[in-house]
Amino acid sequence: MRAIDQLLITYGESHQNASNKLIHWICVPLIMFSLVGLIRQIPFPSDIIGLNWAVVFLLLALGYYFRLSFMMFLGFVLISLVMLLGVEYLHHLAVWNNWSPSLIFLGIFAIAWVGQFYGHHIEGKRPSFLQDLQFLLIGPAWLLHFIYKKLGVRY
Repeated sequence: MRAIDQLLITYGESHQNASNKLIHWICVPLIMFSLVGLIRQIPFPSDIIGLNWAVVFLLLALGYYFRLSFMMFLGFVLISLVMLLGVEYLHHLAVWNNWSPSLIFLGIFAIAWVGQFYGHHIEGKRPSFLQDLQFLLIGPAWLLHFIYKKLGVRY
């Protein structure tokens, strides 16, 4: 069995309850988005336009997905680009309105994690990442694999 299949099966074992699954469909993307937004706020030691710590983080994550599955990698290239565009838009909107981008992303991050833990409370099982931190990256892949299955795409 491929590593990606085993990781998705293991992750899915603690995500059987329909309410928990729905919460994950909302909160996992919000956590990803807000985490990228928070990392984007860290000052970067270069003036190259478009290069920041969020881009570096996503490139490392893409390397992980590439190792697991080329199709997961391709899906996350698209997701990463959309997230980066959204983060940049929200960052500039916040700055333009004299709001703190960091506080906005931190608020989204905190609320989404509360949702995640509530979902696991409903499920009655601990979050998978408490066993193994790589499940923090498998959560988004678990959602993407459902999309791929619906589209008939082999991952």
